[in-house]
Amino acid sequence: MKLILKKPVITEKSSKLQEQNNQYTFMVDKDANKIEIAKAIETKFSVHVESVNTVNYLGASKRVGRYIGKKNDFKKAIVTLKNDEKIQLFHQEQ
Repeated sequence: MKLILKKPVITEKSSKLQEQNNQYTFMVDKDANKIEIAKAIETKFSVHVESVNTVNYLGASKRVGRYIGKKNDFKKAIVTLKNDEKIQLFHQEQ
C-alpha cells in the first residue's frame, strides 16, 4: 500500500481557500489519481469530498557550484469538501 497523502500545504493562499471556498491543499504522491486522493481524504479525516483538482509541478534546475542540480518533481491536490465540513490540520490542546 502506497502513501498517497504526504503533507498539507499551508500558505497564505491555501489559508484563504480554506476560509472562502472550503478547499484544502495537500502534497500527494506523483502517481496518485483523483479517485485515490478523494478516498484517502475521506478515510483519514472522515469527511465527504466534493471534487479534487490536481497540479503537477516540475522541479526547477538549480546551480550548485559548477554543477546543475534539479529539485524534486511533486504533485499538489486541491480538495473541495461538501457543505460546511472542516478538516482540523492542527491539534488544539485545551
